[in-house]
Order: sequence, then structure tokens, then C-alpha cells
Amino acid sequence: MPIKIPDQLPAVNILRQENIFVMPESRAESQNIRPLKVLLLNLMPKKIETETQFMRLLSNSPLQVDVELLRIDNRPSKNTPTEHLDTFYRQFEAVSTRNFDGLIVTGAPLGLVQFEDVIYWEHFQSIMSWAEKHVTSTMYVCWAAQAGLKMLYDLPKRTRKDKLSGVYWHQTNKAHNHHPLLRGFDDSFLAPHSRYADFSPEYLIEHTDLDILATSATAGTYLAATKDKRNVFVTGHPEYDSHTLHSEYVRDFNEGMEPIVPSNYYPDDDPSQEPYVSWRSHGHMLFANWLNYCVYQQTPFDLEHFSESAFTIDEE
Repeated sequence: MPIKIPDQLPAVNILRQENIFVMPESRAESQNIRPLKVLLLNLMPKKIETETQFMRLLSNSPLQVDVELLRIDNRPSKNTPTEHLDTFYRQFEAVSTRNFDGLIVTGAPLGLVQFEDVIYWEHFQSIMSWAEKHVTSTMYVCWAAQAGLKMLYDLPKRTRKDKLSGVYWHQTNKAHNHHPLLRGFDDSFLAPHSRYADFSPEYLIEHTDLDILATSATAGTYLAATKDKRNVFVTGHPEYDSHTLHSEYVRDFNEGMEPIVPSNYYPDDDPSQEPYVSWRSHGHMLFANWLNYCVYQQTPFDLEHFSESAFTIDEE
């Protein structure tokens, strides 16, 4: 089944060139089925690049997904044309009275900024509080995972001394081998990270009731979820394209920041060589599992009848 997005969105042509089934709104309106309503809160500066990355992962499912794009505020963007934002993105006030099957909150370049110093922190908190009553399952990615832990568990911001950048091996937690989010996963898998945030498994186990699903000896906790699967935390970037880490490295290098070479990313760790992708299959599987088991299997058929009390905790 296809992903349904606005006809003129730049991602349409990119995904079609990759033989991904994209259904424009004009065609989808003639189908008599109930698509999943997913909201993407895009906090990244290069919004067109990020929205395309996430839509690519959302498309790998037998479910029809109706994606709407949300921006955090109306401040001008240095990296995205105003026309694009005005055409395809909504303000929160435009969707605040509606219910959604899923919400994805992207990362943001705020790794060393304290929460209270984030210019839109209060608005972000309002959206996350709204989601608890209006969204079946929310996925928090990278910076958003740290912000979500602050919102739900009041965990303080914890940062690493050096930036974590590269592609790292992770292991699934054998205590949760049958968790729906891990269906089809190998015991070990690769995933990219680009962050200062510290997600120690021991710290999360001590201070939360989360199911810790996958960890890395180097990167710490990678995947965790509340027991009702309504909140999923992904600390890395499974959506990244092959050159995203490279672009970040070149950007930081050109700004004189002396960045470390992303680990396990370039052949022979040589930035002059073409990077290779080793995480694509894992990323697609993670999003397919989230859509199927955390969203589709739990959401009410009629979103107008959304109720927090309707959700039950499934045994693994």
C-alpha cells in the first residue's frame, strides 16, 4: 500500500524515482478505505531533506498512511523556502482539535542547549501534552527522545563529553525478544547516531519504567518504549540518507570545529571515500513495526472516538 502525501511535495518525485508507491491526494480521495493519519513534527533545519527521509521509511508498509507536516512555530527558516513551509506545513493550532493515529517528532540541532533555553520549549511541551490525549502512538527521534524523557519522566539533560557520530552495532535485549517493535530484527544490527545526548541504559532502567529494547556498548540505549507502546524512543537516526553524516562532517569541518571522523561509516575511515549504507533494512523494519504494532493494531477505527482509556497493555 502507498504513502499518501500532497501532490506537489518535492518528496513525491524523489520517492517515485526509487520505485516507492506514492499516492497523490487526488487519487487517494477516490478510495473507500481508512488510511492511518500520521503527523510529522519536523524540527530539523533542512525540512525538505528530513521530510523525504521519514516518508521513505513510512512508505515500506502494507498500510496506507496519510502524512501531515507540522512546524513548531512561524519563524523564518534559513534552510527551507518560505513558500514550501506555507504550502505544506501546518501550525499546531490548525490540528489541535483533531486526533491522529501516530506522531513522529524529529531530532533538532540542540544537543548542547538546555531545555529551558530552547526558544520553543514551552510550545513543544504543549504539543507533547496534547499528544497524550490525541495521538495513539508517538515516536521521539534523537533530540526529541531526550526531550520526551524530560516531559514524561522529568529526566534532566545528560550530555556526552564528545559528540557521538557514526554507525554503531547494537544488540536487542533478550528479555524482550518477542516485543512487537523487534519483530524480524537480527540479534545485532547497525544504526547511525549524531548526538551529544547520553542515554545510559542503567540510568533509564533506574529512573523509568521503559522497556529497553536495544542497546550499544558505545552508543548506549538505542530503542525503548513505554509498556503500552504509546511512546517510542529512538536515540539515533535510522532515517538518515547515505550522505547525511558526511554532510554534517563537512559542515563542521568547514566551520573549523575539528570534528571526529564518523565511526564505521567511510571505507577505512577515510572521508575522501564514498560512504556506504549499512542500516537501511533495519530502519525500514523499525518503522513498519511501529506503524503496524504500535499504531494500526491499537488505534480506534473512528478517530473521533479516541480515548486514552481504550488502550491496553499487550503481553509480549
